[in-house]
Amino acid sequence: MADQSTTEMKATLGLTGLTMNAMALIAPGAFLWLTFIAQAGEGATAPAMWIGILLALLLCLATAVCYAELAKLYPGTGSSYYFAEQSFLNHDKHWRYARLSKFIVGWASHLYYWIYPGVMVAVTGIFCGYVVGTLWPNAMSASNPGTLFMMVVAVVFTLGVAYIAHRGVTGSTAVNIAINVIQISALIVFAVMAIGYRMNHPPGSVAFQFDSVSGEAYTYEFATTQTTANGQTTDTIVRDANMVPQPKLDAAGQPVAYKISYPTTDDKGNFLTHPSAGSVIGIHNVGWMFVQATVAILILVGFESVTAMGGEAINAKRNVPIAVITSLLVQGAFCYLFEYFAANYFLNSGYTMQSATGSAAPIGDMMIVVGDALFGQGHGRTFMLIEAITVFLALIGTTLSCINTGARVTYAMGKDQEVPEHFGMLHEKNLSPHRAIWALAIISAVIGCISLLVVFGDGAAATLTDSAIAALPHGLWSSVWFATSQARLAALPNTLVMIVLASNFGTFLLYMLSCIICMVAYQGHPNYSAVRHMLIPIFGVLANLICMMFYIIGPFMGYGTKMEPFGALGIAAVWAIYGGIYFTKASRSMGRTTLVASRAGRA
Repeated sequence: MADQSTTEMKATLGLTGLTMNAMALIAPGAFLWLTFIAQAGEGATAPAMWIGILLALLLCLATAVCYAELAKLYPGTGSSYYFAEQSFLNHDKHWRYARLSKFIVGWASHLYYWIYPGVMVAVTGIFCGYVVGTLWPNAMSASNPGTLFMMVVAVVFTLGVAYIAHRGVTGSTAVNIAINVIQISALIVFAVMAIGYRMNHPPGSVAFQFDSVSGEAYTYEFATTQTTANGQTTDTIVRDANMVPQPKLDAAGQPVAYKISYPTTDDKGNFLTHPSAGSVIGIHNVGWMFVQATVAILILVGFESVTAMGGEAINAKRNVPIAVITSLLVQGAFCYLFEYFAANYFLNSGYTMQSATGSAAPIGDMMIVVGDALFGQGHGRTFMLIEAITVFLALIGTTLSCINTGARVTYAMGKDQEVPEHFGMLHEKNLSPHRAIWALAIISAVIGCISLLVVFGDGAAATLTDSAIAALPHGLWSSVWFATSQARLAALPNTLVMIVLASNFGTFLLYMLSCIICMVAYQGHPNYSAVRHMLIPIFGVLANLICMMFYIIGPFMGYGTKMEPFGALGIAAVWAIYGGIYFTKASRSMGRTTLVASRAGRA
């Protein structure tokens, strides 16, 4: 038999292995490349991107302290789900609510852990579409990859990563260690190059401007001509048969050199570039900061994943808390803040924030520009492709770590029969919760495909034109399911952003509950600290709650549209209602009470 519910996990992970597993899920190499577009697409709030990440980081640090403190008390498999049960069971007054609290926390965590991998496989589809479009622009648009192609990539990628997770945590850790070293090194190289590009190109100097159709950068101004489509007349770049933009010529018939500038906004008030380094890190608007934080939380979550591996940790009480804090500080406080500063500081008239909004991979475009500047024109694409390999490795690592974490939370609930019992079984040979892993893989593939239905809808459609849509390569892989006009795209919700916000809402909810659990666990405990077990958790609760509230109040304050946040809230509401129905029916069928009748043998 391959399934045995009595099989136990083995303690094989030391401090390095635990930290690397958590760092792999945070993965700055993947998220700088892939989440920049979602943050850029948040309309007028884009100038506050960096400060929004800092706010999200402070929120996560407060939550990380709570997770670390809980891991000291209750090392084991299940993360917040396990902590909720133990903190209530060991409380003199609230022990009767142990089962109810752990189910609420476990069910809420699945809103995050079951959706998050789907987001990862979706952005992998976008990433692969961008790379294919860069290599073969006549077959695929790099800026707007084909929907069907991205979906197929998402499904295949999911199955491949699930197989690695199925093989067991030891092999997964080895993969994550290698990926972390490679991705951090690669993205630091890009960040240094991006800052160097800005510093070496003062306003008025000759520089590169990026062309999204050919996927190349050029040092001359583009020649344009007026074209009319659907009654609208626009300036269109003149191109040759290979879609290369032709240069604008001066009176002597020579190409006009492109001279760089750093305009703050265009004539419509759309944000373009940061005029200074101080502007990059500035608040600009408190509301903008909170909106950016609601998206940025996606790039920082994962530090808590290591608490789900307590059953596989050597000296869990010491190593797990250290791994939680260390992973967040290295990836969040160092890598993300440095890399996002570099990417925002790089923005210029040759590649603005509006250019980033209309691209499937803004960081890839930036790599082409800085690569051309450093290595010579035409070599930027090679540099981008080398960096893209490291990003793909980072995507494997973060998806693998997330599936491992989500499956172990489901496994813990299966052992307690709070979800179907077969989820609580381990593979006899690999000692992995393989049934939970493959169930999560199927769910991730479905969610990934849903996320890719309208990737360029709503705000992301602002930079598209009808003529640009009509010029997309036509074919099964490149144009099926793509809207035929800009107006249709703008009227549809951006499904990727909506699913991201649904995952983030689950994150905020889980983190808020975990901060509350920390306060309950240490109430009356001999090691109680007012700072670590009261003030920091209260800050975590309030910060998470405010970000959750912005889903409702943000659109009414003019920050984005209602479609994506309200759609995300609808998903969360359906999940909550289904959870209540499932809990009630399952309790009745098994004859279990909602409140714990006795603490004997449970605490």
